[in-house]
Amino acid sequence: MDNFIVFSGNSNPVLSKKICDYLNVPLGGDKVKRFSDGEIQIEINENVRAKEVFVIQSTCPPVNENLVELLLMIDAFKRSSAAKITAVIPYYGYARQDKKVAPRVPISAKLVADLLTVAGAGRVITMDLHAGQIQGFFDIPVDNLFAAPVIIDYIRANFNKDLVIVSPDAGGVERARAYAKRLNAGLAVVDKRRDAPNLAKAMFLVGDVVGKDVVIIDDMVDTAGTLTEAAEAIMRNGANEVHASCAHAVLSGPAIERIEKSILKTVVVTDTIPLKKNAQACDKIKVLSIAMLVGEGIIRSFRGDSVTSLFV
Repeated sequence: MDNFIVFSGNSNPVLSKKICDYLNVPLGGDKVKRFSDGEIQIEINENVRAKEVFVIQSTCPPVNENLVELLLMIDAFKRSSAAKITAVIPYYGYARQDKKVAPRVPISAKLVADLLTVAGAGRVITMDLHAGQIQGFFDIPVDNLFAAPVIIDYIRANFNKDLVIVSPDAGGVERARAYAKRLNAGLAVVDKRRDAPNLAKAMFLVGDVVGKDVVIIDDMVDTAGTLTEAAEAIMRNGANEVHASCAHAVLSGPAIERIEKSILKTVVVTDTIPLKKNAQACDKIKVLSIAMLVGEGIIRSFRGDSVTSLFV
């Protein structure tokens, strides 16, 4: 492991430490400072010449700060003659802007992919991309890992066999189907209609949830509007109780207040994004760590081994 160094930005230092603990390697030394006008200044305190570098940084809120910090770190490694630079991005920001949904709008997910490539990244390891086709926005290899193994183990340990997996909208049916198949559970879908931008209204449920325990599966929870509306629709259709799970706990705006007031029993998330203080105080939210999955992805990438088993 002499030619292998792991660095971390400031977005999620706790997760970075857990990943390094799994890898049994120390975290590389670096300093991220600010000039008086707010510009980011990067200093790398390790010799990375001819070494393979992995830099861990989620582009979570503050998204732009964390993204620029990641780009500058990659550039610093490139100019320090690193042999290869892998950007480990547990949460890939701007992923929801993956196509033109209106005239004269950007495809931001593609722009961020270009920025990472131009900065000097030679590979990207990420988790639960909002849309799988974003992998094609890159001209470099992308390993899109999934939190499913960790979440499925939790569901198996905490729920009985009389279970239904629900997608909160039509776009998440494929994800929910994969969970339902592996858990040998039922499958249902909430039909969602938008009355106005950022306002989701769940109308009716396709599938049988009467007397069943339900787990809503999604890739992220942002404002929790879709999630809480889906939970209400499920309960109206006779479910016993409703839980939720997602990979990325963005939890912006009124999300925590909505979750606390909702009929949801629990919301299981992973640590791709560090929880804010109000989220940490919410008893309904339970955090699972994906450090082992990401660490294993790093090991296999470094050794040139297959990562296929981590995709499912």
